[in-house]
Amino acid sequence: MTVHRPIAADSGAIFPPQAIADFGAAYPDRPASLSHNMAGHPLLTLDALAALAERMPATSVEYNLGKLPLGVQPEDTPSNGLTLGETIRTIESNGSWAVLKNVERDDAYGALLDGALAELASTVQDRTGPMLHREAFIFLSSPGSVTPFHMDPEHNILLQIMGVKTMTVFPARDEDLVPAQKSEDFHGGGHRNLVWQDGFKARGTAFRLEAGDAIHVPVKAPHFVENGPTVSVSLSVTWRSERSVAEGELHSFNALLRKRGLPTGRVSERPERQGLRRFAYRIMRKLGA
Repeated sequence: MTVHRPIAADSGAIFPPQAIADFGAAYPDRPASLSHNMAGHPLLTLDALAALAERMPATSVEYNLGKLPLGVQPEDTPSNGLTLGETIRTIESNGSWAVLKNVERDDAYGALLDGALAELASTVQDRTGPMLHREAFIFLSSPGSVTPFHMDPEHNILLQIMGVKTMTVFPARDEDLVPAQKSEDFHGGGHRNLVWQDGFKARGTAFRLEAGDAIHVPVKAPHFVENGPTVSVSLSVTWRSERSVAEGELHSFNALLRKRGLPTGRVSERPERQGLRRFAYRIMRKLGA
């Protein structure tokens, strides 16, 4: 279970004033280039991250070979044959990709998450309500690694700590990219990876990230990531909102309706306002539907 601490501002600013203004202009629906002051932090070196990974439960880590096609089935993702600690300590040469999940459960890394989100909390509160289910993830990639085309259920800011990568972000709520049934499966526990078609690429916007850069990625905005010629380390700070929770409930409701051969409903751009359908879903769930 995620540990939720009160959001308290730290004495050293993580996001410069211009980054906070740019975030405010884009949140919650548009991607945006930002900047940050976390590059070089001692908790985000390869040695520190290897030590963190080795004390984390196996369910909180994921790693594999990094040179993948943009579209790949989860079961086809190849292992690299190394332990996680070996993967991180030799990531410059082993051709791998790794993610450490829910690092906020470690007190020191939880403080990093709290400090970052404290600086954004007022903007988020005004647009989508309180920050819910706050989490942090750390991504490590060998040179040339690819993170395939996928989507995530959280509001996300990815901070580039080391190296260079390019993230190509696509519009959220485009059913050509993410069909309705894929969203329904996803919110029912399905995998984040999406089916890739070469014609999609023109719809995306490529953001080049160097150490000190960051990007805001809207909820379920499809994206893929291509790493540059050096090791990449990124910190992702995420949260849910009433809007993201409502969207998940409505897709789950549609899945129940579809399963019974009943008409499904539209999930609007403001799903938190679709109170009647959300109430109906909660009743059906309580009844064991």
